[in-house]
Amino acid sequence: MVHQYKLNGYNIVIDTCSGAVHSVDEVAYDIIEMYKTHSREAIVAEMVARYGHLEDVNEAEIEECLDDVAQLEEEGKLFSKDIYEGMAFDFKRTNTVIKALCLHVAHTCNLNCEYCFASQGKYHGERAIMSFEVGKRAIDFLVEHSGSRRNLEVDFFGGEPLMNWQVCKDIVAYARSIEKEKNKNFRFTLTTNGVLVDDDVIDFANRECHNVVLSLDGRPHVHDRLRKDYAGKGSYETIVPKFQKFAEAREGKDYYMRGTFTHHNVDFTEDIFHMADLGFTELSMEPVVCDPSDPSALTEEDLPKLFEQYEILAKDMLRRKREGKPITFYHYMIDLRNGPCIYKRISGCGSGTEYMAVTPWGELFPCHQFVGDEKYSMGNIWDGVTNEAVRDQFKNCNVYARSECKDCWAKLYCSGGCAANAYHATGSINGIYEYGCQLFKKRMECAVMMQVAEEEEGL
Repeated sequence: MVHQYKLNGYNIVIDTCSGAVHSVDEVAYDIIEMYKTHSREAIVAEMVARYGHLEDVNEAEIEECLDDVAQLEEEGKLFSKDIYEGMAFDFKRTNTVIKALCLHVAHTCNLNCEYCFASQGKYHGERAIMSFEVGKRAIDFLVEHSGSRRNLEVDFFGGEPLMNWQVCKDIVAYARSIEKEKNKNFRFTLTTNGVLVDDDVIDFANRECHNVVLSLDGRPHVHDRLRKDYAGKGSYETIVPKFQKFAEAREGKDYYMRGTFTHHNVDFTEDIFHMADLGFTELSMEPVVCDPSDPSALTEEDLPKLFEQYEILAKDMLRRKREGKPITFYHYMIDLRNGPCIYKRISGCGSGTEYMAVTPWGELFPCHQFVGDEKYSMGNIWDGVTNEAVRDQFKNCNVYARSECKDCWAKLYCSGGCAANAYHATGSINGIYEYGCQLFKKRMECAVMMQVAEEEEGL
C-alpha cells in the first residue's frame, strides 16, 4: 500500500508497511501512481504523452525510472506487503507489565473551563484529593507490576494537581527512597493550569520532573473565552508570566505548552505563533473533542480551514528552522529512521495494559479519559486488576482490530487512534473517530513533508 501526495513543492510517496518515504520528480510520481494498474507499455506511452515535450524526458529515461520502481518493489520499499497483522494480538495478550500510571491527585480544579472533558476536574463525581497513603500504595503497585522494566513513568494529573502539591512532593520523595532498592528509575510529569505555580513549584519540578505540561490556549481572547475561574475571569494574565518563568528555568526544554483549539479559533496557528512570540518553543495544540451539539465543537465546514492551518504551520516551522529559531510542535515529531518499533506502531499508547489511571481513592481505569465511567473500572491499587474483561478488551485493541483501518495508509503512524476518542464517538474502543482520523492524516502529511524538506535542504 502506498500513499502519494504533493505538498510545499514536494512529490511524496509513502510506503505504508515498510515505512519508506520517497521524494520524487513529477514523472516518477505519475509512474508510481500507474504502476500497479497499467502495463509497462501503457505507462511509457502515457509518460511520453505527458512529459515528452521536456528536454530531459524520453522513452529511455522513462524505462529506467520503471526499472528503479521495480527495484524498490523488490527491495520491499514500495508496494510492500502487510506482514504485521499476525503480531498484533499476540504481543499485548502476553504482555501484562505496567510501566506508567496517571495519578489523579486532585479531582478538583480552580478553573471552570467550559470544554473540560473531566467536568471541571470532578470527573462527573464528587470533588476529592488523593492522600499520601493512596499515592504511596500507587507507587508500590507500579513497582510490583512492572516486572524487569527499570524506567517507570508517573504523571501528576487532575483536576489541578497543584491543589494537592504537598502530596505530590511526598510521593516523589517516597519513590526516590526506594529506587535503588527496587532497581527502578521514576520519571515524573506534572500537568498544570498554572494558577498556583510559584517558585517552590518551579524549583521542585525542575529537580524532579522529567517533563511539565503547561496549559495555555494561545492568544488572550482565545484562552480567556473558555479557561476562566469560577468568578468568570480569564486566567491568561495570571498564568503567562508564571509559564514564561517556568520555561526559562527549564532552559527551554522538557516542557510543553499544551493548548486546545475549538470551532471558535480554527485559525489556531495564530495561537501557536503567539505562544512562540512569548518565548515558548515546545508547543502542542490539540483539537477539542466534545459533544457535536456543543458550540465549541469542530464541524465538517471547519476541516478545510484546519487542513490549511496545519500546512501553514509546517511551512512556517521550516522557515524558522532555516533562520536558526526553531520551534517544536508535538504532532510533527516523528522519527522516520529509528522508530518507534513495530509493536508500538501496532498497539499504540498502551492504555488499559501498560498504562492506567489512578483515582484519588485508588481505583484503576484504562486512562484518564475513562475515569468516572464505571463500565471501565478495572480494580484498585490494593487488589490489582480484577476486571479482566476490560483489560482483555484493551489487550485486543490495536490497529488491526478496526476494520476501517485495514486500507488506511496512516495506520502504522496512528496505531488505530485514541481508544477513548473512539469510545466517546462510537460507543466502542474499537470504533473510529472519523473526524480525528482526518486531522491526524493531514498532520502526518505535513510532518513527513517537513522531514523530506529538512533532509533535502540539510536543515
